[in-house]
Amino acid sequence: MVATINPVDVDLLLQRVAVIVPTLNAAKHWPVFHEGLKNQGLSPSQVWVVDSASLDNTQNLVRAAGYHLLCIERAEFNHGRTRQWAANQVGDPEIIIYLTQDAVLADSNSIRNLVAAFVDPEVGAAYGRQLPRKGAGVIEAHARLFNYPDYSVLRTLDYRKQAGFKAIFASNSYAAYRTNALRQIGGFPDDVIVSEETIVFARLLFHNWKTAYVADARVHHSHAYAWTEEIRRYFDIGVLHSKESWLMKEFGQVGGEGKRFVISEMKALWPRHIYLLPYAMFHSFLKFFGYQMGRRAKYLNNILARHLSQQKNYWV
Repeated sequence: MVATINPVDVDLLLQRVAVIVPTLNAAKHWPVFHEGLKNQGLSPSQVWVVDSASLDNTQNLVRAAGYHLLCIERAEFNHGRTRQWAANQVGDPEIIIYLTQDAVLADSNSIRNLVAAFVDPEVGAAYGRQLPRKGAGVIEAHARLFNYPDYSVLRTLDYRKQAGFKAIFASNSYAAYRTNALRQIGGFPDDVIVSEETIVFARLLFHNWKTAYVADARVHHSHAYAWTEEIRRYFDIGVLHSKESWLMKEFGQVGGEGKRFVISEMKALWPRHIYLLPYAMFHSFLKFFGYQMGRRAKYLNNILARHLSQQKNYWV
């Protein structure tokens, strides 16, 4: 990512890091999640957990680990607003890292490698590589390997000319932000349904910050979605793209990337897993259907939109 990186500079940055982890009934994930996090060389005082009224043992596990615990009501959670609220609670770190409760850091240098991107003072945000979780099927694994390649990329606004909408692809399952860059663009949006990081990465580019994809900052994180989940996930993405239409205007449509994914998935399944092709095509249709419904959500009544959405609180 940077021509020469002084390890001392990275050490200094690591001391100025805060990690924020939103949780909801995270106890089942906690043993492997905590094991990965505690091996990163950070102090427990650098970790802040924002718990949405978990009903399991999450809060006790957080306290036992020595992490800060912030509690909110479940109905208060919003992907953008909650992350920005948490950022306002953690003092004045130079870098804020967001992790989800099921993102398992793959090795002891993962956070160090992510933070190293910020040795370049022009980098405002970075995100790491997501690998398939252990036991992931071929379709689930392909989605991660397609979206998170094994090479790093440093982006400027000009990168959109070659990458289009992919220039602002990112994931807050494992991402980091320079605090003053985040402040400069007004922080995370407080009324977003999903993909708050997409908006932030786009705004950073327009404010002349660089963003980075760091392939050697790795986590294990993937999901095998049921068909109803596919519809709801892509419905919410469609809602976002409809509301934030400037993203498509400035970075291009997403259809081309979708076609590229489908072709890549077919190649991954052929010929060894040919029996999975009908299943994969069905799920691709569900994604398309959900996305198109989301793009037209303004024509739906609130009850139907809430039923189709994964983010129920957004429609209240």
